[in-house]
Amino acid sequence: MTKTGESGKEAIATRTETGSLRSADTEISAFLDKAKGLQPAGDCGGRLIFALDATMSRQPTWDQACHIQAEMFQEAGKIGGLNIKLVYFRGFGECRASRWFERGEELAHAMSRIYCQGGRTQIRKVLSAALSAAEKENIAALVYVGDCMEEDVDLLCDRAGQLGMLGVPMFLFQEGRDGVAERAFREMARLTGGAYCPFDAGSAKQLADLLKAVAIFASGGRAALEKLGKQGGQGARRLLEQLKR
Repeated sequence: MTKTGESGKEAIATRTETGSLRSADTEISAFLDKAKGLQPAGDCGGRLIFALDATMSRQPTWDQACHIQAEMFQEAGKIGGLNIKLVYFRGFGECRASRWFERGEELAHAMSRIYCQGGRTQIRKVLSAALSAAEKENIAALVYVGDCMEEDVDLLCDRAGQLGMLGVPMFLFQEGRDGVAERAFREMARLTGGAYCPFDAGSAKQLADLLKAVAIFASGGRAALEKLGKQGGQGARRLLEQLKR
């Protein structure tokens, strides 16, 4: 992973490493129950890695992802702020990681310049980038949004296990219901002490709420979420009601 300089330019990741379904409500409840018991490891300073699959199959929902990340910043800013490092892959072997963004506008601008390209998944590079960052500073969590998995699941789980040992939980959000990806994502969530949740076009609002909850978690844990709810945040109140079940 190439270290990003103070100029703020994006750095290219140079690594070359290569039934029945539960209802959406049940999945979301399980996700929130899992998140309830988590707390950021150490003094993370609200640092969150936001990783995205930018291959062609994700194009229809890319604009939605751009909008949701802005909401994450807005909510986290109310209770202490959030620093986000964007990691994405697309095309033939391209995987990039940004500097740390402190403002939602900066991240939104960076994402607006990205367009999806056809290619295979490169989740292992995402995990390697997260490991590289976690070895240098405390990371509260890794969020990954994708729809499929086309790699050796054992190699992915090896990297995920290393993240778990460093105290970095993975929150994996799957668009659609590809069975291979679901099994891999669930296992990576388990190995890191994180959580998995699927979404589709009909649950975009729920996805936004969950991502904002993760942002709040990264900024200050459940106590921060409760504080936001007391200040009148309707989204926070709704999430807290589910957390108390």
